[in-house]
Amino acid sequence: MEYTQESLRELAERIYDLDAEVYSCLGSSLGRVFNRDRERCVTEMVRLMMQRDSGHQLRSELALISNMARTIPDKESRSMIMREYTSILHEIIALPTSFGGGDVLDQNMASLNTLNLEKRFSGNDHLVICISRTYGCAGNEIGFTLADRLRINYYDAEIFSAVLKRLEAEKDEVVDKAGYPGKTIDKADQEAAFSKPQKLTLKAWAAGFNRYHGLSKRDAVFFNQSDLICDMAKKEDFIVMGRCADVILTNNQIPHISIFITAPFEQRLHRTMEVHPDLNEKQAKHLLKQLDRQHQNYYRFFTGRKWGNAANYDLCLNSAAYGIDGSVDFILRMLDREGKMNSPE
Repeated sequence: MEYTQESLRELAERIYDLDAEVYSCLGSSLGRVFNRDRERCVTEMVRLMMQRDSGHQLRSELALISNMARTIPDKESRSMIMREYTSILHEIIALPTSFGGGDVLDQNMASLNTLNLEKRFSGNDHLVICISRTYGCAGNEIGFTLADRLRINYYDAEIFSAVLKRLEAEKDEVVDKAGYPGKTIDKADQEAAFSKPQKLTLKAWAAGFNRYHGLSKRDAVFFNQSDLICDMAKKEDFIVMGRCADVILTNNQIPHISIFITAPFEQRLHRTMEVHPDLNEKQAKHLLKQLDRQHQNYYRFFTGRKWGNAANYDLCLNSAAYGIDGSVDFILRMLDREGKMNSPE
């Protein structure tokens, strides 16, 4: 199907109307995803649809709408809205510039690993899946698709930031922007997620000490986020990307499934250059190595563990061996064997 500016605008209008309908069903308790005037929001969505390297923003906004839609009390209204959401999502994924476009599959790699996962969920536990991933392995696309297939909520760094704001918590200045570099790679944004504690003046240190109960702001934000993850795990099924969630839940003895997704460096490099055509090979290699190093440092700083160490996860998945849809199917088969699959409404 050939997409024109007009057809993209019609799709954006549907997304805006869907958000309004969800808001109408829920009232003002959660607010709207698109809270500016219609024209500005629709124009911005069309822009995101036309730029593949900005696709993660639209994905997060759609996920936030679906997360809220699943809380609609009236089953008939909820089903109608979710059908429209699914229809919109399929059209978005079909776009040539979609975040779902392109794959990471290596046809030459074909090995199927067996997995034995101990049953750990009681009837009262929620299904919580923690996904860590290297950049360029399509981990976010796999997580987003898996959440949609399971019909559970999906939280990435951008959605977490929005949720924290909705809860009137301090906005996380250690957001995982390094996982989502845009067309113009902002070095400050990349380093913000993993920046080392800064040297402070005595006055600034004293102010922070009083405000954050003796913790640095970086630590206070992390613990605030940790409390939110634990609280969510007691109330709902969801998938969370990164955030050291696997260790946070382990330390709080909350059942979950931890997954690490990666792919060979060359495959990740190819996908990164495909998503960011403005980067040459040298720049893309530098970006991948930098992000890997920053993720490793961040994870080790807050958990004391080695990021990507297979011993720390229930499942380590090479997405290049299965592709996006194949990886999702593989994880679903594992979950089905555990009896934790959600049945369709």
